[in-house]
Order: sequence, then C-alpha cells, then structure tokens
Amino acid sequence: MKFRNIKTIISREYMTRVKKKSFLLTTFLVPILFAAICILPSVIMFMAKDTGKKVAVVDQSGIVMPYLVDTDAVEYEDHSTEPVDSMKARFEALGLDALVVVSPIDSVAKTVSVASYSPKPLSMELKEGVQSKVNDAVENYRLALYDITDLKQIMEDVKSDVSMATYTLDESGEEKITSSEVYMIISMVLSIIIYMFIAMFSGMVMQSVIEEKSSRVVEVLVSSVKATELMFGKIIGVACVALTQFFLWIVLTLLLVGGFSAFIGFDSLMGDPAQTEQMMDMTAQMGGVDVADMTAAMAEEEGMGAVLSTLKDIDWVQMVLAFIVYFALGYLLYASFFAAIGSAVENEADTNQLQMPVTVPLMLAFFVAIYAFNAPDSPIVWWCSMIPFTSPIVMLARIPFGVPMWELALSIVLLLATFVACGWASAKIYKIGILMFGKKTTFKDLWKWLRQN
Repeated sequence: MKFRNIKTIISREYMTRVKKKSFLLTTFLVPILFAAICILPSVIMFMAKDTGKKVAVVDQSGIVMPYLVDTDAVEYEDHSTEPVDSMKARFEALGLDALVVVSPIDSVAKTVSVASYSPKPLSMELKEGVQSKVNDAVENYRLALYDITDLKQIMEDVKSDVSMATYTLDESGEEKITSSEVYMIISMVLSIIIYMFIAMFSGMVMQSVIEEKSSRVVEVLVSSVKATELMFGKIIGVACVALTQFFLWIVLTLLLVGGFSAFIGFDSLMGDPAQTEQMMDMTAQMGGVDVADMTAAMAEEEGMGAVLSTLKDIDWVQMVLAFIVYFALGYLLYASFFAAIGSAVENEADTNQLQMPVTVPLMLAFFVAIYAFNAPDSPIVWWCSMIPFTSPIVMLARIPFGVPMWELALSIVLLLATFVACGWASAKIYKIGILMFGKKTTFKDLWKWLRQN
C-alpha cells in the first residue's frame, strides 16, 4: 500500500463529509440537544408547578386542617362545618379547583380516609402534598394517644441517619476522601459515549461503501488505487471526521450550557431543591442503584466535599488519553468489519444478516459496561475489558475505579493486535467483495473470499 494514495483518499473522504449539510446540521444541532438535556430538566421542574390553586377542605376528623398550610401554589379553605353534598353543589360558584374530604377518625385503626373531588384529575404535586400533610397529622395523633411526655421529640431523637465516608489509599498510604457515586456517573457516561460513537461512525463507513458500490463509483476508484488503500483511507477519513465533530460538540455544548447558566444565574438553573428532590424521587432505579438516594447523599455537605475531592483527584489526562486510544482502536476494529460487510452487499437491506455477528459483541459490551460500576473487578467485567471485541467500551467503564497499568497495557496490545489481524482479513474480503455484483452474499462466500490468496 502507498501512503500517498491513502492520504489522498483520507483528504477526499474528510473534505467530502465536512462540507455536507448533514455534517453541519448535526454539528450544531447535537450540542443544542446535549445542552437541552443538561438544562431542560431543571427549567421544566422550575416552571411546571401548580400556581393559584384553591382547595376547599371538609375536615371531619378535626386533626388535619391545622397541617394544611397555604403555599404560593395552593390556598386551603376550611369548610369543615358544611355538608359535603352542599360543597359539591356550590363547587363552581365558589371557584374551587378541588374539594378534599377527610373522614372522621377510625377509632380502631386510628387513621382517616381522604377523598378529593375536582373537575379535572389532581396534579401529582397537589395530591402528594395533601397526602403528606394528612400522614403527618395521623402520625402525630397516634403519638399523642400514648400520653408520653415529649414522645414526639423522643421519636425524632432516636432516628438515625448515618452516612459512610469512603477513602482511597495511595502507594504511600496517604488517604483521600472519594465519592463512589462520581465514579459511577463517569463510568456510565464514558460507556454510553464511546458505544454511541463506535456504532454511529462505523455504520457511516459501511453506508459510504454501499453508496459507492451501488453507484459503481468504486469501479473508477479501484482503477486508480488499490482496494485496500481505498478501504483504510475511507476508515481513517471518517475517523478524522468523528474526532472533529466530537471536539466541536464538546466545545459548543460547554459554551451553550455556560452561557445559559451565566444568563439566568446558576441558582435559577439548579431550581428549587425540593423540586429537584421530587424529580429524583420519581426517577426509576437505574442499574440497580436508587438515584434519589445517591443524589441525596451527594447533596450533604460531607458528600459535596467528597465529590469535589474525587473530581480533583481523577487523572483526567489518563482518562482523556484512554478515551482517545480506545475510541480510535475500537472504531478501527469495528469500522473494518463494517467496511467488509458493506463491500459484500449492494444495498443496506442485505446487511442485516451479516451484521449480526458484529453487533452482538458491541451490544454485550454496552450492557456489561452499564453495570460495571457494581463490581468493576468481577470476572465478567475483567474478561470483557480484556477481550478486544468488548474492551473499548468495558475498559473505559473500569478506568474511573482504578486499573493497574499492566492490565491497561495488555488490553491495548490485545486490541491493537486484533485490529491488525481483523483489518487484514477485512481487507481481503473488501478487495473481492467490492467488485462483486448480482449475487446475494452469504457467510460461506465471505469465508471463501477470506481463504483466497
């Protein structure tokens, strides 16, 4: 292969793609999407709240109404002396948004039942607010029945909320406070990003090969350069496009988020802490970890100190270098596979069967990486961080938790060697498949092409 020819193909592939409208659109639209993901949850929670609600309360228990205190969002009116049917009949005339009826106290169960009536279903915020206040009233009523002096204070005093501080020890024995939650978040984010990039840009290579083959442009190209030079030039050219786009995405996203935060103020962006807690409470458990509990722990003063200490002590240079190396090698490995698949078919519809053996390891790596924070040194995570077909994604998920240099070096060497071997095999398939027309390719055909000299 001649490097000059490969360089020419890289330049052609790069300039062709960066001049496309789709490249410009995705380059500027994706950072807006990323910034929106960072900003919108807080903005929505800040703006999406009840305001000016008027709620009538018929408290037949006599214990709940004192706990229903007016807020900026809800105004409670006491109509406990009026019949419920009368209140329902005058609902619209009173301009009510809801009517809450509290039953008399059940002398056996020592509790009450609550019902609401409204023209439209109650919002979750209003419903949960009333439920919380009723529960407080019933709990205090039950405590008072024991007739023990200062029982409420005693119950508060015996409650325990012990937090666990975590430290890491360096080689000299010096201890540093850390936050496992920070490592978990970084691990998951890195896994998602590298999976997305490898899958997206490798697929782009396959699509480009199919387009050139179906339009017969490739016949003109291979008359001037070797097929292997064309394949590797295309792969490297798309890699350069990927790195350019990734760099622009990071810069533009940071500018957008930073500019918006400066414009409205950081405190406004963060929103009401109570609303943020409510949003996290409504979030389902992710990867077996209660996100609400994790966020609450990180919000404590000691937790924030651990977060800042952890962010400060992370070897960001190693993290960035590892990301670049694993993305480059992982992309080259899978892009060579996808280039070979693209050369063997004439349209994208024929790629489904041939893609299966390639996409399965990629998906497996993603799922292992998502759960790697639970046990980053477990056998399945360790082996997947060494096996070249899964290591680009899984090893990045392990790195925030600390990986010995020999493991990192071994993983990279195995990945590089596998790329060389698979790149050579893919080049042999590409060289024959790119000029094959009129026949649907099978795995048997690929094996036969691979064995040809």
